[in-house]
Amino acid sequence: MIRLDNVHKSFGNKHVLRGFSLDVSEGETMVVIGGSGTGKSVAIKHIVGLLEPDEGTVFVDGQEVPELSRREVYDLRAHIGYVFQFAALFDSLTVAQNVAMGLKKLSHLSGAEMKSRVSEALALVDLLNIEDRYPAELSGGMRKRVGIARAIARRPKYMLYDEPTTGLDPVTASVIDQLMIRLRERLAVTSIVITHDMKSAYAVGSRIAMLYEGRIRQVGTVEQIQQSADPIVRQFIEGRPAPDAAGLGV
Repeated sequence: MIRLDNVHKSFGNKHVLRGFSLDVSEGETMVVIGGSGTGKSVAIKHIVGLLEPDEGTVFVDGQEVPELSRREVYDLRAHIGYVFQFAALFDSLTVAQNVAMGLKKLSHLSGAEMKSRVSEALALVDLLNIEDRYPAELSGGMRKRVGIARAIARRPKYMLYDEPTTGLDPVTASVIDQLMIRLRERLAVTSIVITHDMKSAYAVGSRIAMLYEGRIRQVGTVEQIQQSADPIVRQFIEGRPAPDAAGLGV
């Protein structure tokens, strides 16, 4: 289980998170929605210790992340797959080398086992026989899938997806959605998906939480969010601009 409890985070004079609290149960896919610049990505970076809260705390499987030692944080990250917004692949490395990056920290794996893990991960995202290609030779959707393969190669318990469908055409975005659903079903991973794409949110989410002005405005099932009477939530899910536009990060 993942729990963020009253998390506050500022960067200079910009107070991004203002009491962010969220519980994510095992086996579910929690989708966090909200406007650009509202702090969605900032929130999940606290889960893997990339950021520390100014106030409040974060728990993963009962461990208080801000209190962990550096070695303990590294051990925690071994159980969390992180898919970055733009895949964050290394252009100078082949697909196989990119997917194997995280595996190199698992000293117990032999070279043959590592190669097998890479092939297994690529097969799970429907990418076959591209191990020797470079990121520049791939489409945007394929690069996203390589990023997902790299994250799942370590067989994580948790998956964090940061804007997985951003920059993709509708058909490719739908492929990524179906892939996230398949991985949840096949690997039994607990996932957090950061997105402002409501079609994707409805497709993959077990529950949806809306971040607004640094706090969770509402959390509920897909049906509960779709039927929300909250004017701020309705404004966002229907894609209508706020009267002053500022509140939704436009």
